[in-house]
Amino acid sequence: MGLIGAVAVQGGQMALVLALAPALTGLVRKVKARLVRRQGAPLLQPYRDLWRLMRKEVVLAESASWLFRAAPYLIFAGTWVAAALVPTFATGLMFSWSADLIAIMALLGAARFFLALAGMDVGASFGGIGSSREVMIASIAEPAMLMIIFSLALLAGSTQLSTVASYMLSSNVGLRVTLALALVALMMVAIAENARIPVDNPATHLELTMVHEAMVLEYSGRHLAVIELAGFLKLLLYVSLIGCVFVPWGLAPAGAPVQAHLIGIAAYVGKLALAAVLLALFETAVAKMRLFRVPAFLGAAFMMAILGALLLFVSRGGLR
Repeated sequence: MGLIGAVAVQGGQMALVLALAPALTGLVRKVKARLVRRQGAPLLQPYRDLWRLMRKEVVLAESASWLFRAAPYLIFAGTWVAAALVPTFATGLMFSWSADLIAIMALLGAARFFLALAGMDVGASFGGIGSSREVMIASIAEPAMLMIIFSLALLAGSTQLSTVASYMLSSNVGLRVTLALALVALMMVAIAENARIPVDNPATHLELTMVHEAMVLEYSGRHLAVIELAGFLKLLLYVSLIGCVFVPWGLAPAGAPVQAHLIGIAAYVGKLALAAVLLALFETAVAKMRLFRVPAFLGAAFMMAILGALLLFVSRGGLR
């Protein structure tokens, strides 16, 4: 019964992130529309869009190779597994041993690699531009993310998310400048990785500025639906990561009863709703920056992550 329960909870988390990912994007769009005094699309519109795309015929370019056809499923699989590994409503799950920050970043990096290859596969100019911009952004975002992971590992003594969440819930944390710097840096990286304002505008297809949309411009039908769902999952992944590490309240511990898991699910949904509102407020208040300023934006995140790690290292007497 214990094994069956563990499998059920792990499967429930995988289904939960898959079910809530479009709702998170729909809520962000709805709040943004209301902030500018527009009605906006319904909250369930992302689900309708996915269903509509799944029923459409796939149109492929003559120059498309097998990689172009396989890339959407590889991208979706890598992103879904990474999102399912992040503790959402409970810790100590069946596969929590593999919920390592380094492994999650590797899965996201593999998904990005296939997306960039797919953008260049057809040979269209827009796809090549989008892929080059995506790799440029990733070359700065990934070092910043690694420094954030290094800071958290110095604090918690592990890169496993369940261990990090347990440490953050303990009384040993206190108020630390390192955590504040890591949180701000992680939010900046999340904005860049998800192509959100001010790095990119997900609501436009202007060829001079788009990054993610340029790489998927040649996709249609179920292939586009799978890629769009992977994008929804990626946004939910970073929100879940911030909630797990910096706002871990409500997470049910290992072996907790069903009531604790239900409370954890309710707390997780509340965190997603709050994150959606804050993201919508931020994107409404700021303007999109020029593409050439993105390296400076991510460079600031990298410097904050390094500064946080150095402050922690020095405070522990590591330079003696």
